[in-house]
Amino acid sequence: MTDPAPTPYPGRRFAAFLFDMDGTLITSIESANRAWSEWAQGHGIDPHHVLSILHGVRTIETMRRLGVADPEKEAAAITAREIEDTSGVTAIPGAAAFLAALPAERWAIVTSASRPLAEARLAAAGIPVPPVLVTSEDVVHGKPDPACFRLGAERLGVDVADCLVFEDTIAGLTAADAAGAAAIAITATHTHPIGTAHPAISDYRGLTVATEADGLTIAAG
Repeated sequence: MTDPAPTPYPGRRFAAFLFDMDGTLITSIESANRAWSEWAQGHGIDPHHVLSILHGVRTIETMRRLGVADPEKEAAAITAREIEDTSGVTAIPGAAAFLAALPAERWAIVTSASRPLAEARLAAAGIPVPPVLVTSEDVVHGKPDPACFRLGAERLGVDVADCLVFEDTIAGLTAADAAGAAAIAITATHTHPIGTAHPAISDYRGLTVATEADGLTIAAG
């Protein structure tokens, strides 16, 4: 019999949970890879290079890193393509049930995606759009800058230092650390170790939450 996974942050109460979206609550790798590979081939850029740098950061920042002539135009084009193609976008195992157990005022999604893309992918995966959804349009600098998580906590009316962040990328985990939040790495979409000292779980199956007046406590079964 396999021993149960250890509980991350045992006994610690959190004011709220902040979730990344892609790779954390949903898997959109197939959709993203199709759109970006098609775009890269059309622009004479190595698709493998593009796919190696895009995850966890805003599209506009990927375009700037690639040095395209008009990053805003190209970012808008690739986002439109991703919105059109949500085939294969599904929820990470256990994510929907875990979110359903949370009070709506105690959690937010903080994503590098645009709002239209986030809404399209969440709908495809059957994940509800929470009252607080922080997207790429809401911040000047994306992850690993901590502004997005600070904004998510602010909109929930809590201190970011009292929040637990769920993330799947180094950029996101770095942003959580810089914001002063605790963090858990979600590894469901990874075939290789993320390379982080943060507590890690594959997905949300077996993860439970206790809601008290003074905070949220998680346990892994």
